[in-house]
Amino acid sequence: MVFNQLNEMIQRVQQQEKCVFSFSSLSGNDNSEALPESIPSAPGTLPHFMEEPDDAYIIKSNPIVLRCKAMPAMQIFFKCNGEWVHQNEHVSEESMDETTGLKVREVFINVTRQQVEDFHGPEDYWCQCVAWSHLGTSKSRKASVRIAYLRKNFEQDPQGKEVPIEGMIVLHCRPPEGVPAAEVEWLKNEEPIDSNLDENIDTRADHNLIIRQARLSDSGNYTCMAANIVAKRRSMSATVVVYVNGGWSSWTEWSNCNARCGRGWQKRSRTCTNPAPLNGGAFCEGMSVQKITCTSLCPVDGNWEVWSEWSVCSPECEHLRVRECIAPPPRNGGKYCEGLSQESENCTEGLCIQDKNPLHEIKSQNIETASDIALYSGLGAAVIAVAVLVVAVTLYRRSQSEYGVDVIDSSALTGGFQTFNFKTVRQGNSLLLNSSMQPDLTVSRTYSGPICLQDPMDKELMTESSLFNPLSDIKVKVQSSFMVSLGVTERAEYHGKAHSGTFPHGNNRAFGTIQARNKATYIQNLSSISTTSELKTTAIFGHLGGRLVVPNTGVSLLIPHGAIPEESSWEIYVAITQKESSLQPEGTDVLLGPEVTCGPSDLSVSTPFALTIPHCAEVNSEHWNIHLKKRTQQGKWEEVMSVEEETTSCYCLLDPYACHILLNSFGTYALIGEPISDCAVRQLKVAVFGCLSCNSLDYNLRVYCMDNTPCAFQEVVSDERLQGGQLLEEPKLLHFKGNTFSLQISVLDIPPFLWRIKPFTACQEVPFSRVWCSSQKPLHCAFSLERYTPATTQLSCKICVRQVKGHEQILQIQTSILENERETITFFAHDDSNFPAQMGPKAFKIPYSIRQRICATFDTPNAKGKDWQMLAQKNSINRNLSYFATQSSPSAVILDLWEARHQHDGDLDSLACALEEIGRTHSKISDITETEIEEPDFNYSRQNGL
Repeated sequence: MVFNQLNEMIQRVQQQEKCVFSFSSLSGNDNSEALPESIPSAPGTLPHFMEEPDDAYIIKSNPIVLRCKAMPAMQIFFKCNGEWVHQNEHVSEESMDETTGLKVREVFINVTRQQVEDFHGPEDYWCQCVAWSHLGTSKSRKASVRIAYLRKNFEQDPQGKEVPIEGMIVLHCRPPEGVPAAEVEWLKNEEPIDSNLDENIDTRADHNLIIRQARLSDSGNYTCMAANIVAKRRSMSATVVVYVNGGWSSWTEWSNCNARCGRGWQKRSRTCTNPAPLNGGAFCEGMSVQKITCTSLCPVDGNWEVWSEWSVCSPECEHLRVRECIAPPPRNGGKYCEGLSQESENCTEGLCIQDKNPLHEIKSQNIETASDIALYSGLGAAVIAVAVLVVAVTLYRRSQSEYGVDVIDSSALTGGFQTFNFKTVRQGNSLLLNSSMQPDLTVSRTYSGPICLQDPMDKELMTESSLFNPLSDIKVKVQSSFMVSLGVTERAEYHGKAHSGTFPHGNNRAFGTIQARNKATYIQNLSSISTTSELKTTAIFGHLGGRLVVPNTGVSLLIPHGAIPEESSWEIYVAITQKESSLQPEGTDVLLGPEVTCGPSDLSVSTPFALTIPHCAEVNSEHWNIHLKKRTQQGKWEEVMSVEEETTSCYCLLDPYACHILLNSFGTYALIGEPISDCAVRQLKVAVFGCLSCNSLDYNLRVYCMDNTPCAFQEVVSDERLQGGQLLEEPKLLHFKGNTFSLQISVLDIPPFLWRIKPFTACQEVPFSRVWCSSQKPLHCAFSLERYTPATTQLSCKICVRQVKGHEQILQIQTSILENERETITFFAHDDSNFPAQMGPKAFKIPYSIRQRICATFDTPNAKGKDWQMLAQKNSINRNLSYFATQSSPSAVILDLWEARHQHDGDLDSLACALEEIGRTHSKISDITETEIEEPDFNYSRQNGL
């Protein structure tokens, strides 16, 4: 029926247009003839499309459905790519619109992937609907059909970046090719980024990610995600790092002038914390510290003028003298004078006459009573003799009985640093403080309790007596394999006093250590210690150089050969400061040795000289940071170098008990130790001296804790000699740690029936700071013991010196208190007092000709590395070799350092062994003959024991 109606309509059209159309294609062969593009419409309503076909994508192999809906429509057919689709491929549905009563027709067709792929036209595969009604035809829009896909690889992956804070970040992303075009989404650390929530981020610009101002929180891993209806693709991740370049903080205020007086410096600082560099940002450029010079007025301490003349004797038999603090007066905050500004004393030597009678009356009375005085004097002498006899008998009986003491001064419980009074108990058990027997208060004795002083001079205990008699000189033969290794067959014989080798090198390096009481060699008596008040040695040196030694102090100065110009002579000195040092360490820093001055300061040497300074630190770079300081001409101290640092200005070699310093300029030097940990050890020497007091029954013990340096011990010995002190036991070494714990000194095991000491005073405790931060003056603690009877002449006890939670030393005292029965305590000391100054070749252990051969051999570079660097290594010099490299003859400076280290032992064997190990001794130096070594200077030095 449909076709009949269509044929009728066509016939009418043909009649009007005189055109014949054939529709056999709709009923027979596919697309044999096409429908007309347009059909003339009769007056009325044309078909109206209620739904037109939409563009579609074929996903994988799934066909798509195109639909078309029109009203009124008698027929609807699809036309694809200009050709009609066969009616069998159409699915048609017909309905009636209830409102208008017109026919509504809906048509569906399927388009397969194969159909699309087989089409090869100039444009995409397309389809449209053509609808017919009684009045005419209408065409829908063309709907394209495409095969959907998404490639795997991105055309451009985002790249990682490092950007400064507040900089712009642009990450580019070109998604893979696809149909339809892929949509792009950005992920940060696998979380989607929503640009609508953050105005600082824009993801709409051509798939790119734009961060306008980078923040630290924007650091992370960014991924570009592309997706369409087919699949999703992920790009490579891009790491974004937002870094912060460091910025300087504001300058601090200028510090106070570091110099207490005179020229100094001020400094201010800033830190790279505004902001601090982050995420690899650049550190601040420029200086963090600025210094400027400053000048402070020097405080002048006041000083007393000389005492005035004594005044006229007053009626009270006293006269006065005064002085004022005006020489100079204190200025600029200086200290006022210490001491009294006025003194008074009896002006009649105790024979004061205060009777107001005239002088002629006094004389007449004396004449009349002269005979009476003689009589009374005789009676008085008899009474005194009887009293002495009674007292002697009483004391003898008491020595055979029990004894006891009664404490009548409560201050003994509060430290024991004052004078205490004891009263002996004649009856009852004296070992009990609360004895039932009443003490006899008629007999009393006053004791001087323990007193800790920095000044070892105790005038109350001073007596006049000698200490020891010196031992005779000793001759020793020395055979050195060094000479043999160099081709010398004749033995060198050294005469004179032998050197101990105990300081600063050898097996027993601690000064004053005694391995046995009666060693035959290297022993010296206390009486050989100099008591001079000035520790200074001076001599005139020339081009050949020499050595200066301050006897018994461990301080020496070595002037190398060639340091002084030829045909010149210089007077050079080396001295130790004995007064309080002007160098005041800060905090817990410690002055480790004496303050040494060498000069004159205006002289300049051409090669470094060697200065040896003893120290008291237990060498350990993990516990100590040791600095060398020099005093300027203005009296201020400046740091020269740290012992462990690398520098070419000077060289410090730290041995266990001394520091050897190579310098080019004279001046005043000192070693300062900065403890890095609580395990830092300051080595102290503990010595005990004793002597009888003015009261023949009392015996005084004085315990010294001094730095383990020879000069500190010499000072103690000199002071004790003036006081009549006797060294009671060999000194011992105490390792005092920087752990803030105090020092305890106690007297133990006192014979109970022969000696006694006041209760609660046998132990003294010294605060840590007083021991650790004290000056060069030795710490001195005194104890007073009383013997019951003059018959007691032997003293046996123990002295315990210990640091709380630290090292302890016990000194066993067993001595006679009588001078003629004393046993001499010997100790090791350097016998350098006989040769404080040595000039020319005799001052050196290595003969000059051999020294020249060594320098000529090792100064020459060697491809195998057997040069001066190997020589330094074999002599335990392994650091700061750049210092030697700057010298004209590195080997000569190394040998100078060897001379300074081995000045007391002259260990030529060790040097010979070092040369043999290097392998150059026989091949390079074996041609040295006996004639070359037996030069006049060397013969002279051997005859003098050098």
